[in-house]
Amino acid sequence: MRAMLELAMNSGKGPVPLRDLASRQEISAKYLEQLLIPLKGAGLVKSVRGARGGYMLSVDAGRISLYDIVRSLEGPLAPVECVQDATFCDRMGGCTVHLVWGEMGKLLVDYLDGLTLADLVARQEEKDRLCPSAATASAIAV
Repeated sequence: MRAMLELAMNSGKGPVPLRDLASRQEISAKYLEQLLIPLKGAGLVKSVRGARGGYMLSVDAGRISLYDIVRSLEGPLAPVECVQDATFCDRMGGCTVHLVWGEMGKLLVDYLDGLTLADLVARQEEKDRLCPSAATASAIAV
């Protein structure tokens, strides 16, 4: 999510090199590259080859929900297996707890689906505006 936020904050400035993105996020380039593969497959990011290459958003940050990102990396969100797979548990039909887990999962999905990368950019910019000394640190750790 932090890498996607950084790509959104750099939107319009060209691709961000993988090594720069990894360094600023303090994660290995190999791990980040493995995360970017499904994001690219989902059409959320694209890669640009060459000396000035790197990664950038494929679509406007306002059209990418946080759930789009999570779903592309983790698959559908479900707090327990029986919510996602009706055949997982024989007790599902009469299980009140299953209903609670289902409702909780829906709340989580709805919350993440209601926030976009553009919303996160606005929150980051507001945070940086209110706390200028943290803006330098957040530019590195976004």
